[in-house]
Amino acid sequence: MSARFAKRSALRTRTRARPSDLPALRRLVESTDVFYPEEIEIALELLEERLRRGAQSGYEFIFAERAGKLVGYCAWGAVPLTKGSYDLYWIAVAPEAQGFGIGRRLMRLAELEVSKLGGGRLYIETSSRAAYVRTRRFYRAMGYVQAARLPDFYARGDHKVVFYRAIPGRKRARRRANT
Repeated sequence: MSARFAKRSALRTRTRARPSDLPALRRLVESTDVFYPEEIEIALELLEERLRRGAQSGYEFIFAERAGKLVGYCAWGAVPLTKGSYDLYWIAVAPEAQGFGIGRRLMRLAELEVSKLGGGRLYIETSSRAAYVRTRRFYRAMGYVQAARLPDFYARGDHKVVFYRAIPGRKRARRRANT
């Protein structure tokens, strides 16, 4: 199946959320077999909030599609009461689409958007559970370093692991004064 996936149409990304993304997003996050049911509901709530309030929701999305099917997405936003700090709330790639660089592309696009907004840091919170070993390895491969580990945060033996990466700011052209 993965070889067939690679030969299909080109990957397309978009940032505009659509109501049809709700069932597609549910299928995507459920297909990973990583998230608890209540986590899946939170992923959908963020998207619903974006659809309801637009940019005022504070949630930004990047969707990756191949042949019209949602195969990956990420959600991110500014950390309230900070200057230049952003959180990556979600990133998920369908199992049949993993290993083709989709997660890497989504991360780089989110970092680019953070940079455009003048953001300087991107934070990611994840679990220490064994189900997230590949996820933590992915973050490290993307240049993120572990900034914190909060013991027993989610449950006994399930620690919160926080990753961090400095995002180079986009340089703005300076105006020259005519003298």
